[in-house]
Amino acid sequence: MNLLAIDTSTDFCSVAACRGETIGFRHELAGQRQAERVLGMVDAVLAEAGLTIADIGGIAYGAGPGSFTGLRVACGVTQGLALARGIPVVGIGTLLALAEEATLSATEKSSCERTIACIDARMGEVYHAAYRKTAAGWVEILPPGLYRPERVPAIPGDGWAACGGGFAAYGGAVAAHYRGQLTVLRPEIAPSARAVLRLALPRFAAGDTCDPATATPLYLRDKVALKTSERA
Repeated sequence: MNLLAIDTSTDFCSVAACRGETIGFRHELAGQRQAERVLGMVDAVLAEAGLTIADIGGIAYGAGPGSFTGLRVACGVTQGLALARGIPVVGIGTLLALAEEATLSATEKSSCERTIACIDARMGEVYHAAYRKTAAGWVEILPPGLYRPERVPAIPGDGWAACGGGFAAYGGAVAAHYRGQLTVLRPEIAPSARAVLRLALPRFAAGDTCDPATATPLYLRDKVALKTSERA
């Protein structure tokens, strides 16, 4: 099945497409310019994979949590393209995509089979989850949650890989919380469209999809900025 994937949950604009084993992939730091760049990147990865948008049978997107604006960009572009083509979509959790990207980019795959995924949620908080990879896929150890850096939940055992920008934010408070339990620290890793694509493949194969009109982001937070009193 020819698939397209989009993730703009962090400061990166990330797009991937696959035609069998052939994959096109772009992952670029875009900041606030994701909406400007995403469609051009879609065209680029489709060309790289030898596809046109008419060849795509489904679209996966990074559903969140993450940047409110970024999540709306990915969801909106996915809905627009999928509705125009009459094709299904799949939303993939961005913290799970972060864990998957850590394994894809690891020099030793086993080093990231137990992963704490954490990204900066701004406003003095982080998005956080923990996963363990098995032969059957990822097992959720801690579900995605929103926490103050010093109040992230405890995780049993050691041998954990710590991945995502949340480990670099707030003076490394999250990493300090797990001192002695971490064997890998990779704060530079971010969710990617190629990880979203890999996680979506079995769901498309199983028919576990949704109508694009019902696709929604996962925010985990109900406000986008601190009040003046809170900033003070």
